[in-house]
Amino acid sequence: MTLDIPRIKALCFDVDGTLSDTDDVYVHKVARFLPPFLFKDPNHAARRLVMWIEAPGNALLGFTDTIGLDDEIVALIDWFSRRRKYSAKTFRLIPGVDEMLKQLKGRYPMAVVSARDKKGTLRFLEQFNLGQYFEAIITGQSAERTKPYPDPILLAAQNMGVAPAECLMIGDTTVDMRAGKSAGAQTVGVLCGFGEEPELRKKGADVILKTTSELAGLLLDRR
Repeated sequence: MTLDIPRIKALCFDVDGTLSDTDDVYVHKVARFLPPFLFKDPNHAARRLVMWIEAPGNALLGFTDTIGLDDEIVALIDWFSRRRKYSAKTFRLIPGVDEMLKQLKGRYPMAVVSARDKKGTLRFLEQFNLGQYFEAIITGQSAERTKPYPDPILLAAQNMGVAPAECLMIGDTTVDMRAGKSAGAQTVGVLCGFGEEPELRKKGADVILKTTSELAGLLLDRR
């Protein structure tokens, strides 16, 4: 699959695993306790484990998507998201994301489309002064239903003044891919978070990138 670059008028970014990174130091420590005879790639396995711990809502959504999501599961995750208490966590940025957003600013309106709660999303954006890049901030509490339903992307498109089909959804999970496709948008799967390439492609990723920071090169080189 490939992207129809001229069709893209706006960008929608997931947060956890797409803009926000996990702690590589912590990953390295966890990997030391994973026996190589059980894990082909202990570092990769440790990274996924740490990200599950740091973003349980995203992890649960991704896991249940592999067995068939239903309304009850999504409603339960949404209930927890809306009632989750404030966290004092210090976030980490995916390497190169700030520069990538700088390059794309002004060329595309951009939105955050996250299943994370509003407080956590705003804290992440404020920590790295990323709010300046986004015309819309859509969290797990913004729309009636969260990803994998299309509602958050439809709302982001409306706020940015474009058609949903003109959006590009960038995320690291099958949930992001499903939400994008359900909204009629194109999708990019990134491998710097929760997702694996086979599952992302299976759920409709039009393009796979090793990391989110590669997006600027993909879009600007082909314009």
